[in-house]
Amino acid sequence: MLSYDELTAPERELWDAFPEGRRVDLRTGSQEDDPVDAGGQWGHERRVRAVVIAALLLGANTTQPGAVACLRLAGARITGRLNLAGAQIAHALWLDGCWLEESVDLLGASTRTVVISDSRVPGIEADAAGIEGVLDLRRSVVESLDSSPFNHVGTALSLTDARVSGGILLSGAEISAPGGWAMAAGGLVMEGGVFCNRGFVARGEVRLLGAQLPGGLFMKGARLEGPSERGVALALDNAVASTIDLSGGFTASGTVRLRGARIWDSLSFAGAVLNGPAEGHGPSLVAPLVQTVDLDFTLAQAPSGTVDLRGAQVSYLHDSERSWPEVVELDGFVYGSIKTDEAGERREAVGQRDSVARRVAWIRRSPGYSPQPYEQLASWYRKAGHDDDARRVLLAKQRHRRRTLHPAARAWGHLLDLTVGYGYRPWLAGVWLLALTLLGTLSFSAGTPKPVQKGEGAPFQSFVYTLDLLIPIGGLGQRSAWYWSDGSLQWLAYLLISFGWVLTTAVIAGVTRTVQKS
Repeated sequence: MLSYDELTAPERELWDAFPEGRRVDLRTGSQEDDPVDAGGQWGHERRVRAVVIAALLLGANTTQPGAVACLRLAGARITGRLNLAGAQIAHALWLDGCWLEESVDLLGASTRTVVISDSRVPGIEADAAGIEGVLDLRRSVVESLDSSPFNHVGTALSLTDARVSGGILLSGAEISAPGGWAMAAGGLVMEGGVFCNRGFVARGEVRLLGAQLPGGLFMKGARLEGPSERGVALALDNAVASTIDLSGGFTASGTVRLRGARIWDSLSFAGAVLNGPAEGHGPSLVAPLVQTVDLDFTLAQAPSGTVDLRGAQVSYLHDSERSWPEVVELDGFVYGSIKTDEAGERREAVGQRDSVARRVAWIRRSPGYSPQPYEQLASWYRKAGHDDDARRVLLAKQRHRRRTLHPAARAWGHLLDLTVGYGYRPWLAGVWLLALTLLGTLSFSAGTPKPVQKGEGAPFQSFVYTLDLLIPIGGLGQRSAWYWSDGSLQWLAYLLISFGWVLTTAVIAGVTRTVQKS
């Protein structure tokens, strides 16, 4: 038990101020001495023991009637470890511009608002803590040190399974655990938002696996530097959030992973830079099975690594020419509409010049062949009323699929493509029929055929005779009534018969495929 007589002068000042919630400011006003970087040189006149702070928060000094007790301390060097593990804390903690020698332990604690702003802290452990209020670490430097008792994986800020009724404010903070976890917050349950906006820097992996973020996650302009050995800068697997904002210059040197995340409103990467792992061999974005209403993927530059959107579901997709890397995983990706960013304006991608060619090229970035991306794209064009574009997409699908077939099937595919465009261009059959009819009519009109039986049958007509050769079903009475003594014209007749069968078979096969897919 602490005795008042044992307290130092700054500790007594803090002790006396606590019942009334008055602020104790130990700063000198000197621009050379007050910066937190110089905290290691602060003398006894600015030192406060962590045990004194803990004692006050746990009720060592009675509260003043009519006042709200609160610990407010600025410009102090806090010695020793602030150990509040498992404590029931009824008072808010405000530390401003302080230099803490050792870590803060709030493991399993139940506390009010905790503010440690503009300070230097060697690690914060708050696993399973309950915070009724906000956790404010704005502009602070939180570091992972080997001496930390909970630092078995190199963690700077640990909030695993914690509950926070307000928000977590990290804007301008620097959370550093190179090679480890800058922030470990798997299972975090929030009622407010998590704000890591401009100036926020994380060295090490930021882990929010399965976190519940109804107030959203905001990392506008943040910079994340993932550990090189694992390569993950931000992990949000199975997280549930209203909004995830990774825009406005957000930069990730490492993989951003959102496997199975569910976002009620929007997921934004507008103006973001996704560099991928330092080695350049890993993915920039891994987001299979992610679900969101609005996905804004208008990046500042193309990602350095692959983008994985397999099985993702998006109502509205916004992209640009800078959005996609060389490899994009799109199998199972479902979207309701696409808008593209051109010259700072967002326009419907459907109906634009070269729209189909650009979208097919986008699909071709996916390794291997998968029919679903083509079917999805065609469905989007069809719903927008662009049936011709949808058919072009499905034709591109058949051409891509053809590459995966054995030689005989590829040859048949080339024939279907050439004659009827796999059934998506049936007018090609008419072109072929017209060209062959013209060829036969002109060729046969220059010769004189011989009747099979003299004096019988209709008079020879080159046009009708050519049609009779090309149409394999039925007959017009010309083919069976005349033959050629001229060998070249007879071979032409055989050739037209063959073309007629091939053309008819191709038409039937193509139309059947089209009917089955419709």
